Amino acid sequence: MILKIVHYGDKVLREKARPVPGVTPALVKLAEDMVETMYKARGVGLAAEQVGRLESVCVIDVPASCEEDDETRAFNASVTMPLVMFNPIVISTEGSQCGKEGCLSFPKLGGTVTRPGQVTCQYVDLRGMPQIITVKGFLARAVMHETDHLNGVLYVDHLSAVEKLEMADKLRRMAQKNGGSM
Repeated sequence: MILKIVHYGDKVLREKARPVPGVTPALVKLAEDMVETMYKARGVGLAAEQVGRLESVCVIDVPASCEEDDETRAFNASVTMPLVMFNPIVISTEGSQCGKEGCLSFPKLGGTVTRPGQVTCQYVDLRGMPQIITVKGFLARAVMHETDHLNGVLYVDHLSAVEKLEMADKLRRMAQKNGGSM
């Protein structure tokens, strides 16, 4: 089922997700609906807050072709897509990368964000099993973006002062349209 994606200004985007005590059939269905919604919206990631929910779950599907080099593609090859993570926690990061980022909750907007180049994350999978992954490149960027969402942090919070200023009017209008403020 396609879910409604909430946009900037909706208070739920600033909420912190609540850890789930266990993976239930209802949560598996939520994750499946989130994946379907993400694909329909042509995104590479989606967090529960973006569909108005507060469970700690996010979904990611970064095609290997999005990675800049063969080494990164090979490094991330063992990660099965779509990646569904319940209760994800970033446990370590290394290096940095700077690149363009967008968000399904910010239609037609994008900015330059610095993120770690490598991320290690622990989470619970669809079967309720604990997992740890280490990823690089664009996939690392997506993991950070979605885990930020689960903590009420938005990509615009990471923009430079200049980019925030350039985008201020658009953000203000979007926030007002969606019932909130910046």
